Amino acid sequence: MPDQMNGAAVSETHSGVVFFVGDRAYKLKKPLDLGFLDFSTRERREHACHEEIRLNRRFAPDVYLGVCDVRGPDGDLCDHLVTMRRMPPDRRLSTLVEAREPVEGPLRDTARILAAWHAEAPRGPRISAQETRDAVRSRWDDGFELVRSLPGHVIAGSAATEIERLAISFLAGRDPLFNARIAEGRVVDGHGDLLATDIFCLDDGPRILDCLEFDERLRWLDGLDDASFLAMDLEHLGAPDLAERFIGWYTEFAADPAPASLRHHYVAYRAFVRAKVACLRHAQGDGHAAAEARGYADVALRHLRAGKVDLVLVGGLPGTGKSSLAGALADRLGCTLLSSDRVRKELAGLSPETPAATPYGTGIYTPEWSRRTYRELAERAARLLQLGETVILDASWTDKAERDLIASVAHREHADLVAFRCDAPEALAAERMRRRTHGASDADSAVALAMSAEAAPWPEAATIDTSGTVSAALERALPIVRPHGADLVWPRRPFLSPG
Repeated sequence: MPDQMNGAAVSETHSGVVFFVGDRAYKLKKPLDLGFLDFSTRERREHACHEEIRLNRRFAPDVYLGVCDVRGPDGDLCDHLVTMRRMPPDRRLSTLVEAREPVEGPLRDTARILAAWHAEAPRGPRISAQETRDAVRSRWDDGFELVRSLPGHVIAGSAATEIERLAISFLAGRDPLFNARIAEGRVVDGHGDLLATDIFCLDDGPRILDCLEFDERLRWLDGLDDASFLAMDLEHLGAPDLAERFIGWYTEFAADPAPASLRHHYVAYRAFVRAKVACLRHAQGDGHAAAEARGYADVALRHLRAGKVDLVLVGGLPGTGKSSLAGALADRLGCTLLSSDRVRKELAGLSPETPAATPYGTGIYTPEWSRRTYRELAERAARLLQLGETVILDASWTDKAERDLIASVAHREHADLVAFRCDAPEALAAERMRRRTHGASDADSAVALAMSAEAAPWPEAATIDTSGTVSAALERALPIVRPHGADLVWPRRPFLSPG
């Protein structure tokens, strides 16, 4: 709107004052030392102004025009101003999102701009050190300690406890994931403070403003962490669908195969940081901050629950539909599926469709072959869990020793173990096996009868009736795997080969 763009105005933050005159904006930094930023001398403010220009020109070169000097009546140099093009306030991304205006185009362009910068951004050992697993854990710990130290207990104790438990559990088993991200060059000098209020949707493309300039270590982060800041903000603004699309676009443009668990973890971390800041404001007397803190805590908890790394066993006798349910779960949750039938034949040098039927307990189905197969399943599952992948294991699971082996993997890799035992009437199972024309399984009714006779009790497994449709069985299983809802599933990864 013309009046908004041409009139004079002043805006103040905790660290600066912005003067709007005509089509220009002039930012003056306050002469203060807040600990995390120090503008106490003119020289420090001058350096900060030039850094703000340099860093923000990476994203909006035509907005950040330069640094101008402020001189007194006698010509003495007094201070410095960041000079910028004035942006139309009604084109803020946050304003458009809250008004439910269409923003998919500029949001997609924002994802492309961010990914393009990350592709060429500085990286190296000093930068990578800020995003190791231990560095991320340290930032979480600092936040937990601060929130616990504040009076008032703004965030409910049960929610705060669960946030801490889920965050620490995820990090405990994922050192290889963070190491892999560093090795792939995913940790960069990024934006560091990507919020919808600082993105302007103009006719010729979005302008991304106000990157974090006062502490370079806070800009040294995983590119996905950088993008997750905006995803978190969009969800907080009431647009979780836009958050999902933005993360999907970013990972597409960045060719980033990050597991869904890491995407959720970074969104949760960003939400918890905002919750922590709101708790601080509440302690300082801000009456509106408590509700804001709880809102951000809710976002953090939702994503930590959705990003939980699970090891899911789907078992049962032949013909009970375990493979169908395992496949449906893997498709719905976007996770990795490993099948004992396929792994067994791979170890034997056979394709999955090659028949290898023999009497029960012979051929590639001897006890030794089975032990070898389940050891391989355990090893592959462990590697995937370490990389943040939820894994579904499709096997009979009639042997307690095999189940105990997998349980030890889940415990060691800090994954939650979920077990399903598929059950169907014997006649239906036999009919399914007779109708089966291809696939990795070689079992028939005689094998099923022999397995049933030797099957060890499995009381800890949830029994799923698979006599109906696969969809019906899936609807029974989903609330057990995702008791807080399976709706927060972000773009699915391509299928990972068991190898």
